[in-house]
Amino acid sequence: MRSKRTAGILLALLLLGGLLVFHTDRLLGDTAPQTAVDTTQVYIELDSLKDVRAHLIRLGARRLPPVPPEAIDTETLWLARVIYSETKRPEEMELVAWVVRNRVETQYRGKATYRDVVLDPFQFSAFIPYNPRRHYYLRLTPHSRAPGWQQALSIAYYVRFADTTHRPFSIRTRHFYSEQSMTGRLLPVWAEGVHPIRPMRYQVDERRFRFYEDIS
Repeated sequence: MRSKRTAGILLALLLLGGLLVFHTDRLLGDTAPQTAVDTTQVYIELDSLKDVRAHLIRLGARRLPPVPPEAIDTETLWLARVIYSETKRPEEMELVAWVVRNRVETQYRGKATYRDVVLDPFQFSAFIPYNPRRHYYLRLTPHSRAPGWQQALSIAYYVRFADTTHRPFSIRTRHFYSEQSMTGRLLPVWAEGVHPIRPMRYQVDERRFRFYEDIS
């Protein structure tokens, strides 16, 4: 019953936002006229949380509507916290989210949950014990209204459940760093002499984020 209600809320958000008339081709740059959508059929096709979730994934991170709080589980919340701590730009949040998902799915450093990956000592700067911002990010909930936070929740939800074909780089991409945020500090030892990879979508300023694969 709860899943049914959540599916209904998500569907209402999609309809109100006018997002059901967009398809993946449109998001990828195809500007050809779209055929009208039979909303009656949409209600039939998106009658379960699974179907709504699949439709959200097809929309892509840039066009995601807010996700109702009851749809956000603990793991999605941890993913949202870490991407929001790293950046407030949606395309960067998505890329960081995939790095975190890669760590979970490969059990990097023996961590197999989003919570454990985020709290892995000295891996994500905002969650280092002595960071003054740590408490702020730990207190964020699905109901919080900080600027950009609801978008972070939607992106985290999208990345958690997206098909692996949407991965913007290989599953071996489990590291990144931001030169801009490291002013006055040495670069990570693991990045020395290693060339960053280029994500398959989004052009990100390398001074803001660089992504690396096959770092042990």
